[in-house]
Amino acid sequence: MIVPTFQPLALGRAPAPFSHPDWLFEIKWDGFRSLVRIEQGKCRLISRKGNEFKSFRALSESVLAELKVRSAVLDGEIVCLNDDGKPEFRDLLFRRGEPRLVAFDLLFYNGQDLRHSPLTERKHLLRSILPKDSEQVLYCDHVEGDGERLFGIACENDLEGTVAKKKGDPYLQDQASWLKILNTNYSQWEGRGTFQP
Repeated sequence: MIVPTFQPLALGRAPAPFSHPDWLFEIKWDGFRSLVRIEQGKCRLISRKGNEFKSFRALSESVLAELKVRSAVLDGEIVCLNDDGKPEFRDLLFRRGEPRLVAFDLLFYNGQDLRHSPLTERKHLLRSILPKDSEQVLYCDHVEGDGERLFGIACENDLEGTVAKKKGDPYLQDQASWLKILNTNYSQWEGRGTFQP
């Protein structure tokens, strides 16, 4: 089975947190955005620009071993977590920590293109194929409706912010609404130049 080429959905930006019953909200993980391509017995981690992350070979091997699928494409974030479970961007950047994958979407699964399916269905299927007790491959959970509360929790815990996504949207650039809401007081913005909000 030849897996199609996918382009990760771009994130727009919301000026402030909001709540709405038609939206779901996730923590924004501070790391490297990556599409995960599993095909022909191999796993590759692909950057937003289409380049392979070759320095994360051990993570690729872990993902392949833990996901019992013939073929799949996931969207997620490569992160390094500290002892409190919070992302440490500099550890990731300088390859000082153990990388993990936080998966938040499933675009293709065992020959089926899922991009036209609603986000909630894709996330439900994603959760069902991810290992329950993995330390390397994690599921990005969400809350429905209450984006303001989740954003408050993100700020209280010094996280990068949240992402808002319309529950029924497909994974199509011109039809999907994904918005980042950034914590402007996030401590890891310091010294990051163009990475700052």
